[in-house]
Amino acid sequence: MADDRFHVYDTTLRDGAQQEGLNLTVADKLAVARHLDGLGVGFIEGGWPGANPKDTEFFRRARTELDLRHAQLAAFGATRRAGVKAADDPLVAALRESGAPVVTLVAKSHDRHVELALRTSLQENLAMIRDTVSHLRAEGQRVFLDAEHFFDGYRSNPAYALEVLRTAAEAGADVVALCDTNGGMLPDELAEIVHAAAQTDARVGIHCHDDTGCAVANTLAAVKAGATHVQGCANGYGERSGNANLFTVVANLQLKRGFDLVPPQALADMTRIAHAITEVTNVTPNSHAPYVGTSAFAHKAGLHASAIKVDPNLYQHIDPAQVGNDMRMLVSDMAGRASVELKGRELGYELTPESTKTLVARVKDLESQGFTFEAADASFELLLRDTVHGERRRHFEVESWRVIVERTKGGELVSEATVKLHAKGERIVATGEGNGPVNALDRAVRLALEKLYPELAKLELVDYKVRILEGTHGTGAITRVLITSSDDTAEWATVGVAENIIDASWQALEQAVTYGLLRAGRETS
Repeated sequence: MADDRFHVYDTTLRDGAQQEGLNLTVADKLAVARHLDGLGVGFIEGGWPGANPKDTEFFRRARTELDLRHAQLAAFGATRRAGVKAADDPLVAALRESGAPVVTLVAKSHDRHVELALRTSLQENLAMIRDTVSHLRAEGQRVFLDAEHFFDGYRSNPAYALEVLRTAAEAGADVVALCDTNGGMLPDELAEIVHAAAQTDARVGIHCHDDTGCAVANTLAAVKAGATHVQGCANGYGERSGNANLFTVVANLQLKRGFDLVPPQALADMTRIAHAITEVTNVTPNSHAPYVGTSAFAHKAGLHASAIKVDPNLYQHIDPAQVGNDMRMLVSDMAGRASVELKGRELGYELTPESTKTLVARVKDLESQGFTFEAADASFELLLRDTVHGERRRHFEVESWRVIVERTKGGELVSEATVKLHAKGERIVATGEGNGPVNALDRAVRLALEKLYPELAKLELVDYKVRILEGTHGTGAITRVLITSSDDTAEWATVGVAENIIDASWQALEQAVTYGLLRAGRETS
């Protein structure tokens, strides 16, 4: 298990799951827990057994289905109700019977919340904390306490907020996490309060929300002020603006502050883990996320590229490989020779000075027409190949295509596309139907080419984006289409631009098929 001197505590499965639009099944929660354990976190908060049937089921299944190598499971719950003994409280019993070696209790530390929300006295709240912590400790479970609304409570009544910490520690709580529940704190004031809390006998931790955009900064400030337990969520999930992004916190502490939190090989797997969790949660990953985002080490400006060509560290704060990410060169109308040379090298091509000059000019010209290659690496690679070979090279030539959209008598819309192609010395005519013009074209191309290229059966169009470009108006506006395709092992994007949306779609689709065939090892003749 992880070193107990400093805790990395994940609360994705409980606090993170409160994010709007995020709904996890028990199977999802088990899968996320395995990914987090692979990162090497010390504790995984599984949910609130007894209060939530799904969480009760999670802890039941976790006993036989989770084989954790690094982490311990923590069950979340509240202190006993006012006027009831902890031993007699059914929700406390659910925590006791969860099978989790650790219980994290939430308790009020803000005097007004005690009086207005709990509707009990300040002394009874302390008794609730003391009784519940000591009861669970006597039952053999380790206890952490989340001091809810601690920072707001400290500003309202510092003596009482600190007394909550002392009471929990004296009753046997190993850690008291100071919660910025409303997410309104800034690093300087938060650090002062954490420092004051650390002067008590309690071991303090930190739990921050991101409502001011400072959750990670606040967490780091708390550590510097004396916290030895950090809480956060994978990818910054959580209600409202989210929680502290645990990946960013861990990377900052380990790579910038020298903390030994997770094994280096696990840190080097962080980007994969972050993206794997997004697949389980079905939440679109933030491409600009620190450390793990696809754009975290992407470079666009020609000035940057020139420096990176000399030494990548001139414009990167770490080696991306330390967190399992990669440097990417974005080719755009800002690109200079160095950008294109580096991008070519990234794709496996050594460009001559003349071909580099030609390619730079071609990129700038196409982007002036509305093309973009920043998000369409596959289109750029095809353009690069054409430049290297000195001619346009494809697996098939298009004679013509057409699309008909028909509304039937029953009100159904049907699209029919016909393509006429030349491939491997054959003239091929194929017709396909689809639920829209692009879907019909996609099916027609497959019908035309699958006998010659069976690999196309694996090709799938997974995303389709349309943008009307600025500076044009009405139905005659210039349209840019980005298509993302997949072959079950990787995804790639292609771009098309035209006044006609179907023409732009065809350009992107034709390139997608060509690139898919290249990936399958089919070289052009």
